[in-house]
Amino acid sequence: MEPSRTDAEITLTVDGRRRTVTVDTRTTLLDALRERLDVISPKKGCDHGQCGSCTVILDGRRVVTCLTFAVAHDDAEITTATGLSGEDNLHSMQQAFLDHDAFQCGYCTPGQLCSAVGMLDEVKAGHPSHVTQDLETDPQLDDNEIRERMSGNLCRCAAYGNIVAAIRQAAQS
Repeated sequence: MEPSRTDAEITLTVDGRRRTVTVDTRTTLLDALRERLDVISPKKGCDHGQCGSCTVILDGRRVVTCLTFAVAHDDAEITTATGLSGEDNLHSMQQAFLDHDAFQCGYCTPGQLCSAVGMLDEVKAGHPSHVTQDLETDPQLDDNEIRERMSGNLCRCAAYGNIVAAIRQAAQS
């Protein structure tokens, strides 16, 4: 099949593996990952950027992939929940989610994990949130900060208490 004028070849490094794929320029990053590269960790929930189940870490920042075009991220580095862990061990956030039973059905878990890891990086960098009290000092990661920073990730099973506890544990490790 000959490529159309709306096709573009892009290269993505996904979970450490460099991959090249041809996509229609209107293809979302989520659809490129799931349908073209068989990367099924990011989930398609709302497809409107409201649930966070498609969250990945894109070039060091957490991003909902259903709202961004794949062609805008040629040569990007993407880490999914699958890519967080090493060969023989879990990422500290993954272990904390297990320790605190921070999932029920598990559908939102990959997005929750990526968002939580990205959120901790934002806190380390000193980025304030809407509820940060003192903008002159580094944010203190209390439960209100965690809830605010994770508010873009929904869980239909309502495991929020356990998710907050898991993030608190991972932040301390």
